[in-house]
Amino acid sequence: MLKKDGKARRMLVSVLTIGGLVYVGLLALLFVFQGRLLFMPTHDIGRTPAAMGWTFDEEMLPVDGEATHLWYIKTEGERRGVVLFSHGNAGNIAGRLETADLLRDLGLDVVLYDYGGYGKSTGRPSEARCYDDARAVWKYLTDTRGIAPSEIILSGRSLGAGPTCQLATEVQAAAVIIESAFLSVAKRAQEMYPIFPVALLIRHRFDNGRKIQDIKSPVLLVHSQQDEIIPYDHGRALYERANEPKEWLEIQGGHNDGFWLTGDSYTEGLNAFIEAHL
Repeated sequence: MLKKDGKARRMLVSVLTIGGLVYVGLLALLFVFQGRLLFMPTHDIGRTPAAMGWTFDEEMLPVDGEATHLWYIKTEGERRGVVLFSHGNAGNIAGRLETADLLRDLGLDVVLYDYGGYGKSTGRPSEARCYDDARAVWKYLTDTRGIAPSEIILSGRSLGAGPTCQLATEVQAAAVIIESAFLSVAKRAQEMYPIFPVALLIRHRFDNGRKIQDIKSPVLLVHSQQDEIIPYDHGRALYERANEPKEWLEIQGGHNDGFWLTGDSYTEGLNAFIEAHL
């Protein structure tokens, strides 16, 4: 009996030891590869605004020894304002021409730019680099092109809400649009990997929930209850934390196509908000 008990204890210790090693190994993998889980860039620019027949300017802005690529896409007719659009974590600006199309139809010039390591932008993506990229684009608009801050709308979708929120705490834009956004990477990662202390591992935090409280410009929060990647609760929590004046626009559809599937309700909601603050 004692021999059996001793063997059982040794097996239990072995199982716990192996389980512990596996757990630690997975923690290490999450820490080392978190950048690849968060940032999913592509480099091929499969199409440009020229494919849509649009007039646009192309620039490479210097950012900390690297270069940030952008398109300044002009609307047809009289310009109401300019949208500085920060895209999500996958692909590059070539995949955001449908968004630019919607915004151009609202009488807005549209600036699309890529974070470091995306598209033609050199370097590697990181939280800090995304912030520096957005700052460089703002400087280009206000200093190089001479556009007044009161004519510029900051807009960020998904990951793009991170650089948008950060920039909006530093400058006084006409308005801010935050779409399909998370409270923070740490919060979302903890929901996805509840058995790991991910809050201690995260290097790229994008703490939108804290920063949105420091935004003084009018804010429009956009989210869908069908969003399968960023829970609806994140969008509502951001709205609750935002300062007045603020507005809420609920859309339908998934994380990546909600703005498109919602159709006229989406564009009408944007137009009403823009009309009120430009």
